[in-house]
Amino acid sequence: MEVLVYGAGALGSLVGGLLARAHDVTLVGRDPHMRRVRDDGLRIDGAVEAHVRPRALTDGSHRSADLALVTTKAYDIASAARALATGEYDVVCSLQNGLTEERLVAALEPPVLAGTTSHGARLIDPGHVRCTGVGEIAVGALTGGMDPLAARINRVFADAGVAATAAADMPRRRYEKLAVNAGINGPSALARVTNGETVGGPAGGVAREAAREVARIARAEGIDLADADAVDAVERVADETAANRSSMAEDVAAGRRTEVDAIYGAVTERADVRGTSVPTARTLAAVIRAWETGQGLRNE
Repeated sequence: MEVLVYGAGALGSLVGGLLARAHDVTLVGRDPHMRRVRDDGLRIDGAVEAHVRPRALTDGSHRSADLALVTTKAYDIASAARALATGEYDVVCSLQNGLTEERLVAALEPPVLAGTTSHGARLIDPGHVRCTGVGEIAVGALTGGMDPLAARINRVFADAGVAATAAADMPRRRYEKLAVNAGINGPSALARVTNGETVGGPAGGVAREAAREVARIARAEGIDLADADAVDAVERVADETAANRSSMAEDVAAGRRTEVDAIYGAVTERADVRGTSVPTARTLAAVIRAWETGQGLRNE
């Protein structure tokens, strides 16, 4: 199958590289990473070892593929949608943080599926990505239920030896993923600690309460996600990735813009609509945005 991965940073390169073991893959990302992949191939090490040679581009416009995977940072969703709108794809699937799929649906003609992944990835050097944890990829319809396109994508991953599932409960999975993001990303970034230290240390109470707030929003939107299940998801991911640092912690350490708007903004915006109280998410959002403003990364 022809697969395009739009936003080939750490996660996109890992997923695209694993798929390249069995499929015709094109990565779209930034130099010097893409240049090194073109010259020397993509090297994956860590929990998975591979050396593959996918196509590597810096421009994703005017392309076509059977499947387009979107793995950009959530704040790049608008530019990703504009680029993908110029191409032709049978199906598009997001593996981003936050709740970005609706923006893809609004901008694109092909069907859009939601996706989650628990793989861990770090970009070590140009052309070199490390798998810091093997997880599972789930894809499914935004509205839930079994979808033949999700089953097709599931087979694509399975053919490349990647654990995947076609999920009928994607609405719940999206909010469970958001609970994990809200519980781990902000506290770990502010405390500058690993995922395990975040949930297992003094910030654990904050992490768990952020997850509960996401569960309340989910239930307000008619999605059955209990507080205990959201907290269990945070604790499970923190245990499975204990030595890892969250993507937001990595961004803060590198002085980069974070996905605060996609994660905590998604929570607070929906809380405003539903009249739900989310004080922990609001506090985390305010402090992280203040850090970004101080770094000159945002104008507000």
